Amino acid sequence: MGRLLLSGAVLALLSLPGAGFAGTKVWIDHSPWDSLLKQYVTPEHRVDYRGIEDRALADLDAYLGRLAEPWPAGMSPAATKAALINAYNALTVRWILTNYPVASIWRTDDPFHARRHTLDGKRVSLDDIESRLRGMGDPRIHAALVCAARSCPPLRREAYVAERLDEQLDDNARRWLADETLNAFHPERKSAEISPIFKWYAADFRAAGGVEGFLERFGPIGRTAFLRGTGVRLAYRSYDWALNDTSPLSAGYGRWELYWDWLRHGEPALEFKQWLLRLGERYGVDPLVFGILYVGATPLFWLSLAWLARNHRKCRPLFVPALSASLFFGAAYFYVLAAGENIPVWVYGAAGSAVAAGTYSTVRRIRAGWEEERCA
Repeated sequence: MGRLLLSGAVLALLSLPGAGFAGTKVWIDHSPWDSLLKQYVTPEHRVDYRGIEDRALADLDAYLGRLAEPWPAGMSPAATKAALINAYNALTVRWILTNYPVASIWRTDDPFHARRHTLDGKRVSLDDIESRLRGMGDPRIHAALVCAARSCPPLRREAYVAERLDEQLDDNARRWLADETLNAFHPERKSAEISPIFKWYAADFRAAGGVEGFLERFGPIGRTAFLRGTGVRLAYRSYDWALNDTSPLSAGYGRWELYWDWLRHGEPALEFKQWLLRLGERYGVDPLVFGILYVGATPLFWLSLAWLARNHRKCRPLFVPALSASLFFGAAYFYVLAAGENIPVWVYGAAGSAVAAGTYSTVRRIRAGWEEERCA
């Protein structure tokens, strides 16, 4: 009898979500999120936010409460990845509901950078979750993360789970690329119009053979072979940040509203900072030095252009102000040329042109001096 009771207790412990012992499966129960997705996400991948708010908000909060607690030790990489994707999408939906009704996630207060969420016992932002996923080196996560915008990849109508994660991510990548409102392929013209996500996170797709390799692998069957050839043209579509709602609430959210919201959130400064960090990583230089040279040389470049225009009007020599403008225009990249790697070809061209122009000018002046002495 005692053995039966002990066995029953062990089985009961093992049946608890997230419970497990060495050698057993360790997991988080995502079935509540799965039920919400099946009921409140349409086949067109729009979200019935009003329906969740009216009938399922407590279920969503209970699920997020479980994700907020420390996660079980021993979760596999696949289980962790699935949990992070589900957490990102569920927290995004919850943040929209906190502000609902709203025309776009950009109409909310600092939607991506603020550490207002609790996950695995820690305060995190949506960007923190995305960064953790990006660090796993799987570009397919960009086909699964949904930031509540109409141009996002399709919000899957089921939760991601470790046991089927590869199958689910592959399928969602194919669904994303097959949706012609988000990505379109024109093999007859050797061109494609693709989501700007591929531009924003280009470095992440190197693991899949670059952007072209990812598109060829997951794009519509029979329409991507041209990507292996030459002369391929990729164009990036505009991103529609209107809310992915089933209601027409966000229909009026346009580009000018987005620009205003970006300015209001200070996004231009953040974008510049991230651009500098990406350049520093790409070229192997100090992004702070690059930024100082880039920002500091910009007003000097415009002053040189004004000097050039004035000399042109007064029929004065143009070489020195033109050389000055060229040097200040490429100052930050000349630093890359001296201290970095993976240098863009145009930097070599600009540096070579500046040196050639300076040499030519020097030779002319020397010859002019010789001619004056000879004729004196």
